[in-house]
Amino acid sequence: MAWYAYCLTEHQTLPSGTRTRRPFLLDNVQGVNGSPVMSYPSGDFAVVVSEYDRSSAKLEEKSVYEHARVISLCFRNSTVLPFRFGTIFDTEDALRQAVRSNRRAFGLSVARLRGKSEMHLKLVVRDGSMRQAMPESELPATVGKEYLSKLREKASRDRERQTKARALSVQVHKLFNPLEEEVSCKRVSANGMLLDIAHLIDSKSVEKYQNRYTSAAKQLKNCELVISGPWPPYHFMPEKVRTVAGDS
Repeated sequence: MAWYAYCLTEHQTLPSGTRTRRPFLLDNVQGVNGSPVMSYPSGDFAVVVSEYDRSSAKLEEKSVYEHARVISLCFRNSTVLPFRFGTIFDTEDALRQAVRSNRRAFGLSVARLRGKSEMHLKLVVRDGSMRQAMPESELPATVGKEYLSKLREKASRDRERQTKARALSVQVHKLFNPLEEEVSCKRVSANGMLLDIAHLIDSKSVEKYQNRYTSAAKQLKNCELVISGPWPPYHFMPEKVRTVAGDS
């Protein structure tokens, strides 16, 4: 039987009662395809899993939400290191080996993220002054002077957008004062762009962070600001932990 993996957490934080060496059922939690969810202990850690039959089970669009829901439920009571959607270990040995080979990285990550939460900001900028930077330059189908000219124009606009995005992200950082941040930027219309910002904060300061929204909305003119969270720290895991997977 294969195992579908949701996240890794600290064994002691789960309601197992005793430190068992065998998987145990987590009450009132349903995973992908409505399957029961179990904790698979491995030393100080536990991998939250469901049994998975490759021959009959299928991951669908709703499975993404089922995957995220299990992680969020675990996050209520413990530090979690989320596995990416669709992570499947074909055997118990593969699951145990994944934990053993990454035990040090897991330990460091759990210690660093303990007591931390992720907040999410979507900042849509609609400002007439940005129109010169927003339009995309279409590259000609053939090479030559025209192609090189358009390529330079496109690179110049990309740099201008990134400069404006960096200036805004610095302003947002000062307003919300997170521990860490991750920012992405993309064009959303002829005169607008979207900044997708993840902030790592102390879980005890969530209310204070949320209270800064009103002040930020007033100061960030020509912007639409949407805030959500707290979430598990999806954006703040080291790359070496992010890539851990079974034979998915």
